[in-house]
Amino acid sequence: MTSSPDRRDGSAGGERHGPLHGVRVLDLTTVVMGPAATQIMGDLGADVIKVEAPEGDSMRRVGPFRHAGMGPLFLQANRNKRSIVLDLKQADDRQFLLELAGSVDVLVSNIRPQALGRLGLSPAALAQSHPRLIYAAAVGYGAGGPEAGRAVYDDLIQAAGGLAGLFQAIDGQPRYAPINVADRVVGLHLVIAILAALQHRHATGEGQFVEVPMAETMAQFVLADHMGGGAFVPPLGEMGYRRLKSRFRGPYPTRDGHLAIVVYTDAQWRVFSRLIGDPGLMERDPRFRDQESRTQHADAMGQFLGEALRGRDTAQWVALLQQADIPCARVNRLEDLFDDPQFSAVGLFEEHEHPTEGRLKVARFPLRFSRSPATIRRLAPNLGEHGQEIRRELAARRHAPSGPDLPRDEDT
Repeated sequence: MTSSPDRRDGSAGGERHGPLHGVRVLDLTTVVMGPAATQIMGDLGADVIKVEAPEGDSMRRVGPFRHAGMGPLFLQANRNKRSIVLDLKQADDRQFLLELAGSVDVLVSNIRPQALGRLGLSPAALAQSHPRLIYAAAVGYGAGGPEAGRAVYDDLIQAAGGLAGLFQAIDGQPRYAPINVADRVVGLHLVIAILAALQHRHATGEGQFVEVPMAETMAQFVLADHMGGGAFVPPLGEMGYRRLKSRFRGPYPTRDGHLAIVVYTDAQWRVFSRLIGDPGLMERDPRFRDQESRTQHADAMGQFLGEALRGRDTAQWVALLQQADIPCARVNRLEDLFDDPQFSAVGLFEEHEHPTEGRLKVARFPLRFSRSPATIRRLAPNLGEHGQEIRRELAARRHAPSGPDLPRDEDT
């Protein structure tokens, strides 16, 4: 899909309103986790005002780029936002931010709590002047713990939350997943927390402070699969889900590439054993007998699949396995994703014309809403692009007739 903007702000056109239309978000986040969360809210229709320091979000400077300050990570995580530059070390800009906070529904920050306190922007201070405000703070570690207040990045949270250690359990060397998985997972939890707080305010009229700690969120995320025997008191054996921890989980080599396959149920194993010419496999070898036995022998299962799949091309296996209703998938490289038949058919990737950066390729919001679809209404802003516009809006609000603090649309 190709779309061209009809305004200088990079709007992709269209007036269809998403489910968060009417919600205003003040975004004090940088790097990946916070911006990814507020980008989701923007895609869903919220008006997101991104506050940037004079030097801008550091992700602006991660290339490649056509123009400095507009790198691909920034472009992908900051669409559907307006940018204003404020230097919060300056009293006038701090005062403007406090006033701006009174015009929004949600303030989202990943600035360290002690820094916000020094600036007079603590949750308690804002709650006193703006009791309906939802203040969502994404932090590295939860308040009350010995690590609270420390600076973190995705790498540190992959380590602290147990994800890097999972690789060590598999092959003896702790490693990071080659994606900002902690930022992305915690960012989703941040969105969930904000939506829950909006629902609470809809029911009660109350704003509130929400803390989203990265380390605790990732530890819970990892242990959801790998609690294992540690779920019981006292423990019933080792921790971890053996199938997921197997060094031979795959993907598996075929004659011309690699294939992901999950032969999981007893019925699937019976069909697969027939496909490879060994219909009596489950009866002959007790390791294949049932799901529990196969889980206990996860390494042996993986090695078996690795040998069994080598004799055919990937396309041949996909055709056979799909006909037999055994789950499988080709292994896509990054470059393959743009041409994947499924993604192409559903229009996952769109092209838009950015007013300064030219033609861009983006992945649309992947979820579908029949009544209130998510949209890409504006592309990522240049630094401070909407500062005057936002200041004019707040000035108009100052001069609006005074009256009772009426509920906003989403509270009626």
